[in-house]
Amino acid sequence: MKLSGNTILITGGGAGIGLAFAERFMKAGNQVIVCGRREEVLKQAQDKLPGLITRVCDLNAEPDRLALFEWVTANYPETNVLVNNAGIQQRFNLLKADARQNWSYYNQEITTNIEAAFHLAMLFTPFFAEKEDAAIINVTSGLAFTPFAVAPIYSATKAALHSFTVSLRHQLSETPVEVIEVAPPAVNTDLGGAGLHTHGEPLDAFADGIFKGLAEGKQEIGYGTSEARLRMSRDEVDAYTASMYQASKGMIE
Repeated sequence: MKLSGNTILITGGGAGIGLAFAERFMKAGNQVIVCGRREEVLKQAQDKLPGLITRVCDLNAEPDRLALFEWVTANYPETNVLVNNAGIQQRFNLLKADARQNWSYYNQEITTNIEAAFHLAMLFTPFFAEKEDAAIINVTSGLAFTPFAVAPIYSATKAALHSFTVSLRHQLSETPVEVIEVAPPAVNTDLGGAGLHTHGEPLDAFADGIFKGLAEGKQEIGYGTSEARLRMSRDEVDAYTASMYQASKGMIE
């Protein structure tokens, strides 16, 4: 994709990976819109990046997603890039989870990580197909390829988004819309809760690495430990997944 002259919508763009992407896109000469649920977080993002456009939106609510699409296309009809970045991660023990009383809690991951991303991609696809050039960037995870057993729903949702992205790329192969997958490793953000990813890749180094991949025209972009996982054999996936679980199962005991 071209790296300047775009108008870009980033979901979950008020902090973490989304904000790091917003900063780099703006420095490259793009207009950037970010959405998120927390108005105070979006205000802090605007303070950090003057000129950033924000929109409060609860992506778990279908009416909010529809309203976001209508607002963006009406007020910023030049928008030609969607970055499906919003996501949540929950770690839990399946033997102890109360799925009768607390299913709505666990279902948040499915709604945020799958339903919202699928819905927005489907809303924007016909709109983007009329552009001279456009792109949909889906942020999945290295865990789409090697599940993290203590985050079972998160891993499954990212695997689903990876599969959807491949299908979307094939369906849009004869249109001006590029479909790009970004598969982060653990990155030092507050995903899943403060302090859980302090040993992850530094955020700025990760974001710079992803932008290098975009500049090189890659369709699937990993970084650090996630890069090799994109092409692991099944035996390698099984071994890696087992080793990650053994190293981390104390988190949910």
